[in-house]
Amino acid sequence: MDFLRPASWEEALAAKAEHPTAVPIAGGTDVMVEINFDHRRPEYLLDLNRIELLREWEVGEENVRLGASVPYTQIMENLRAELPGLALASHTVASPQIRNRGGVGGNLGTASPAGDAHPALLAAGAEVEVESVRGSRFIPIDEFYTGVKRNALQPDELIKTVHVKKADGPQQYSKVGTRNAMVIAVCAFGLALHPETRTVRTGIGSAAPTPIRAKEAESFLNAALEEGGFWDNGKIITPSIAKQFADLCSGAANPIDDVRGTAKYRRHAVGIMARRQLGWTWEQYRGTGRPLEGAA
Repeated sequence: MDFLRPASWEEALAAKAEHPTAVPIAGGTDVMVEINFDHRRPEYLLDLNRIELLREWEVGEENVRLGASVPYTQIMENLRAELPGLALASHTVASPQIRNRGGVGGNLGTASPAGDAHPALLAAGAEVEVESVRGSRFIPIDEFYTGVKRNALQPDELIKTVHVKKADGPQQYSKVGTRNAMVIAVCAFGLALHPETRTVRTGIGSAAPTPIRAKEAESFLNAALEEGGFWDNGKIITPSIAKQFADLCSGAANPIDDVRGTAKYRRHAVGIMARRQLGWTWEQYRGTGRPLEGAA
């Protein structure tokens, strides 16, 4: 196994073009586990740790530009107000040591359905900026996941930046695990209210072959909120609407039985998380009309 260590982003793109099978490594929290357990033996490892560009973030007027290697700890400490759902997801990642090393780019590159960042990114409607020596392109998060641990990257492309619109409404995230720390999600759920467009988006993790949205549940809730004038009158969402939304979220899941949990349990848990998060986010919206400062 050869180790490639470019000193600049341009060198990294050139190395990836020359060695398309090279596996990028930054935090190493996913790749090294696979190598240590001999589940993967790539011909080349492409070390991106010298690329300062990937550890930078910028808060603009409407969007946050998040470098692929920005550690989860930095998201928690610096972007709670702008990206509350992703900040909550970052809190659930493994241990402090891993949160100091791992970043969203690694989750996206691995594309595991159990990746903690995926539901929050789906709910927020993120875009992934990828680049190669041929140029750059933006991939909507809905189109990024193409199969079990597969993504839309071409062999010569690297993830550069994740672009996420600043939260204009409350966001939530939770996951179920066999313990409170250092655990892979049995299932996870993210929810974001978007008052500016009067829409709701969801994200489901570890309950289907890929991270997914509960689109039928979103459509139902969007229509119910609009028809009932909830965005304007701020009334409490009725139990029947909340139950139907939760049931549709549960029905969107397509899980399997494995050592962490059964398919039946995963569907049930997704529904419970959906109903609870709808209650939490709506109460926050009714009280403030915007995300609470520092919410996480």
